[in-house]
Amino acid sequence: MTARAPLPGAPGAPRAYDAVIVGGGHNGLVAAAYLARAGRSVLVLERLGTTGGAAVSTRPFAGVDARLSRYSYLVSLLPEKIVRDLGLRFAVRKRSISSYTPKGDGGLLVGGGADRTRASFSALTGSDREYEAWQAFYGRTARAARRIFPTLTEPLPTRAALRARVDDAETWRMLFEDPLGVTVERTFADDLVRGVVLTDALIGTFADAHDPTLLQNRCFLYHVIGGGTGDWDVPVGGMGAFTDALAAAARTAGAHIRTGHEATRIETDGSRAAVTYRTADGVGTVEAGQVLVNASPQELATLLGETPPPPPEGAQLKVNMLLTRLPRLRDRSVDPREAFAGTFHIAEGYQQLAAAHAEAAAGHLPSAPPSEIYCHSLTDPSILGGELAATGHHTLTLFGLHTPARLFAADNDGARAALLKATLAQLDAHLDEPIADCLAVDEDGRPCIEAKTPLDLERDLRLPGGHIFHRDLSFPYGEDGQDGESEAEVAQSAGRWGVETRHANVLLCGAGAIRGGGVSGIPGHNAAMAALGR
Repeated sequence: MTARAPLPGAPGAPRAYDAVIVGGGHNGLVAAAYLARAGRSVLVLERLGTTGGAAVSTRPFAGVDARLSRYSYLVSLLPEKIVRDLGLRFAVRKRSISSYTPKGDGGLLVGGGADRTRASFSALTGSDREYEAWQAFYGRTARAARRIFPTLTEPLPTRAALRARVDDAETWRMLFEDPLGVTVERTFADDLVRGVVLTDALIGTFADAHDPTLLQNRCFLYHVIGGGTGDWDVPVGGMGAFTDALAAAARTAGAHIRTGHEATRIETDGSRAAVTYRTADGVGTVEAGQVLVNASPQELATLLGETPPPPPEGAQLKVNMLLTRLPRLRDRSVDPREAFAGTFHIAEGYQQLAAAHAEAAAGHLPSAPPSEIYCHSLTDPSILGGELAATGHHTLTLFGLHTPARLFAADNDGARAALLKATLAQLDAHLDEPIADCLAVDEDGRPCIEAKTPLDLERDLRLPGGHIFHRDLSFPYGEDGQDGESEAEVAQSAGRWGVETRHANVLLCGAGAIRGGGVSGIPGHNAAMAALGR
């Protein structure tokens, strides 16, 4: 006979809650905190031994006191509203440099003041034209960001309503209608500048600049509207500091959080639900008025006993490193402390990106893998132990593009090793010393470097296909209705908050919700608002 697990929180735990939240990642914790603060009884069931999901800090290298943001690593889409509403003790810091992209013995530096950025563009291209085009282009995206970002924590607008909110036909066309490649090629002439712009459309997705589905546009939009500015900031204390603050806020408000509790089934009649869970001690069941699922749409369908949607496909390489020192650059005009403080682009010229995509689409690892790097510890050294910080150690986080999960299916370990070698070779081409010479070693003498493929992320975090957004991103609006329907009626029929499912008391609060993806807390907030009927 199967052992029966004790009720979460036993002894004395209730057999029913107002809301059960499946998954203790950051969105689930946001939802739990909001609901508990509203007076609802809340239970969070988390499969792993800790909360946080992909937004965690760990010490991945044996015997080394460096607490890295192991999976997700920067913050842009987190609304200040959520931090304020939940009273989170959490902060981010701005990066002094936006990006550095090497080319030969020089490169393009964006940041450090307008005059310095203009001079860098001029040295690269021989005129001010590209800089002026850059300013105009990002002026448009900044204006759109200020108008779009506040809507992400409001009821889901229709496409027509969001277009009216943007109130700029040219900007709307370049973001929502024309493939981004059309706009990039029309706006910029320099291949390197074009590539720097395009990279924001490719992080975590696998698409070409001219993909007619506009998958690249959707990715680009979320990368440039965060916070109403598009800035990508460094979480002080690492990403785990954020999710620890969320867990503390949820518990303080009265939510019960149980780790090591894996939900295995949801049964609902639309008004009451039963959630079956598994622990090391056996299985159990808890009842709830509402269930909020902080997992992928595939996992949600499986829990409900329904046919899952087609699996998505992640397409990234995540590499964590600890260095004894920052490497010297071939470009002697830039201090490595500046180059690595922002986003350091590698093999990300426009044609290089197109070539890498074509190779991967044909079933081959890119011969010149594109990637980008940043150094957390330059902006926030608190993630390093005192001795490491004092002796000049630094972390590096690398995110590789155009490496879809299918390329690892036959031999994940072999493909990972080959891709890592090729990726580091692309980095070494711009350094004055091999990056391997700068790697620290752990207590067993092994280099402090780890790489994660999409299949590794699927195994570690149950991200379907290793897709960091749970599925392809969607534009942040609902569908327009029929003539005569009010916006409220359209929103109600389409799903008021973009988190609804076909079951009235089951909501999707993970990254796969409309307006999900990234470390934002937005799906958690929106699911809580839907549950509260606000």
